[in-house]
Amino acid sequence: MSLFGSRKAPAQAVTKVREEVPAAPAQDAPRAASEPRAVASAEDRARLDTVWTRWHGKLTQNSDLIAAGATPEDAAGRVREALQQIAANDQANLPKVDREKLIDSITAEVVGFGPLEELLAQDDISEIMVNTANAIYIERGGRMVKTDLTFRSEEALVRICRKMAQAVGRTVDTQNPMCDARLLDGSRINIIVPPLAVDGTHLTIRKFKKDKLVLSDLVKFGALTEEAAEVLRIIGRVRINLIISGGTGSGKTTLLNCLTGSIDQNERVITCEDTAELQLQQPHVVRLETRPAGSEGAGAVTMQDLVRNALRMKPHRIIVGEVRDAAAIDLIQAMNTGHMGSMGTIHANDPRGGLARLEALIRTGPGYQSLPSHIIRKDICDSLDLVIQTQQLSTTGQRVITHITEIGGMETDSIVTQDIFKYDFKANVLKGMGVLRPRFMDRAAQYGEQDNLLRALDLASGDRL
Repeated sequence: MSLFGSRKAPAQAVTKVREEVPAAPAQDAPRAASEPRAVASAEDRARLDTVWTRWHGKLTQNSDLIAAGATPEDAAGRVREALQQIAANDQANLPKVDREKLIDSITAEVVGFGPLEELLAQDDISEIMVNTANAIYIERGGRMVKTDLTFRSEEALVRICRKMAQAVGRTVDTQNPMCDARLLDGSRINIIVPPLAVDGTHLTIRKFKKDKLVLSDLVKFGALTEEAAEVLRIIGRVRINLIISGGTGSGKTTLLNCLTGSIDQNERVITCEDTAELQLQQPHVVRLETRPAGSEGAGAVTMQDLVRNALRMKPHRIIVGEVRDAAAIDLIQAMNTGHMGSMGTIHANDPRGGLARLEALIRTGPGYQSLPSHIIRKDICDSLDLVIQTQQLSTTGQRVITHITEIGGMETDSIVTQDIFKYDFKANVLKGMGVLRPRFMDRAAQYGEQDNLLRALDLASGDRL
């Protein structure tokens, strides 16, 4: 799902909603195919649970059932065939609908990720949040809703979490109770288990839309205007150094992906991320990913390690998925040493907050703690051109761009900024602020984009006036 909007999903792909936060009308849809249907009594449900456990036990006795290297489709087919044989020889005497539901449920757990399979397949869901086995929430269209799906038990949830972690070479147990990783489909997962998670295992999955978005998509979603999108296209092309600032889930990574769509095809781009989420649209991209320490506390590769190594890989641009430590020093230095057009994201509530956080992160580096503020701020001003702010609106859940802010230099000990665009919360639109000649106009002229930039800024200012 786009982090800046939603597209209507097919009717058969909508998960039934039991409760919404904030409240909204429930959506009518069939119950998840991966769970047995609701039954008339607790006795019937207990009976189905007993059959489920028996069939699952018989199935898992066959260790050679799934051939090595089998595709998910082939594996699911073989599991279903085996379960159908088990069901035919079983004396449970279940109705056909219950039998099929149990087969679906067991297949999903053995081959995939249990009741989460249905949610992972829905492209309009951006986040899946498992708050223990009995509560599964999703985010759809910027709103958080509770589904009617559950895991059979805490043990079943733990098995799925361990399967996810093992698929990407990670371990989750009492010795390693936290895991942050990326699934093979690009989704980002975070797992935290007891004793750190007091009420039981918690799993969060950040999904990313399979289709690569472009700036025009963000215009359709109402995140920005056509004029602002044209300015951002030019900014992405003419190699402007920038950071995207925003809160968690505000759409920073989505916007960063869209900006990279303007990068020339012949530029070499190095990306550095904790979990590889960026979907760059160029052919010459090298993707680097950090690595946590192993079980013995050794072998960690930090973001700062990756950024420093990227400088030795002859990049035209370096893109840091999230600046959260002393890697800020290396990114700023890269921006100031010929790697123009480098980008990163940072957590902050507004552009000036983003600059303050960048300064604070630089101070975490050895030798920078006692450095006078004006020296660090001067380095930031010499390196960084723009801050773009994103925000998720609390009223509607929509993700929007609220500021496109230019760094104007130093005045005494303070960084001077000016807003080129700013979001009007009364009119619900991103408006031009009358800046017709931004500092990067000369850069735009070098790329033959001066007239396009002037036209877009003039149109945006006309809307404002």
